[in-house]
Amino acid sequence: FSLASNRRIDDGGVTFRSHLDGAAVRFTPESVVDMQRRLGVDVAMVLDECPPWPVTEEQAAGALERTLAWARRAREAWESSSGNSTQSSGLFGILQGSGFRRLRERAAAELAALDFDGYAIGGVSVGEPEAERRATVEWTAPLLPEGKARYLMGVGTPQDILHAVRSGIDLFDCVLPARNARHGVLFTRSGPVKITNARYRDDPGPPDPECRCPTCRRVSRAFLAHLARAGEITAQVLATVHNLAFYLDFMADIREACASGTLAELSATGPTADSA
Repeated sequence: FSLASNRRIDDGGVTFRSHLDGAAVRFTPESVVDMQRRLGVDVAMVLDECPPWPVTEEQAAGALERTLAWARRAREAWESSSGNSTQSSGLFGILQGSGFRRLRERAAAELAALDFDGYAIGGVSVGEPEAERRATVEWTAPLLPEGKARYLMGVGTPQDILHAVRSGIDLFDCVLPARNARHGVLFTRSGPVKITNARYRDDPGPPDPECRCPTCRRVSRAFLAHLARAGEITAQVLATVHNLAFYLDFMADIREACASGTLAELSATGPTADSA
């Protein structure tokens, strides 16, 4: 292990130090598949190597080569264990390649040949500029097989989600609802609310007047601001409850817009990025 990192990557897998007791833990493509089988997950992911940003094309190519090799091993392990399982879960391949189009095209072609149940775009939202991230999504999503779920990993602002849906993405995951809540930031239809701002100190209104979540029905902005300034963990819990409700409603709006053909209109009138 290097001093700069608690993990070591080799062609066989990844070894890292537990944050609990420092013990060495080993992940391989096969062990990751087996773990997810035993957990009973609905969407299982292959083991992959996600290079940081910035990264050279040579470094990105090396990470991609390893990710593809691991994907083949994971697919074989998944198939060999499927006969012993009654679960209806699926295994997703992960496309790496950073911002290099040639590498992304190769990843898409080789993973499609393995016939995964779905495909994820990895290696974005790792520090690159927004324009580069969005461009990568725009030309990578169409490379993925039609009729299979397309999943964008680690991207989650409302504006980025709308952009990705227009590019052909179906699924998302992101820590933003909880992470922003820990810092007193609530998502609303009119933009993010930083609840510790002085303007909310004596505000009797709900955190988001358009929301019917338990937080917005039961507490005021002033009370939530007080809890946040006092360092009460309840503030983080209440803000997380609201942010999760916001995202559930937002995704429902997107599904309705896709069904009704009004996605462009929703994109034009959807949540803003400006802080309220």
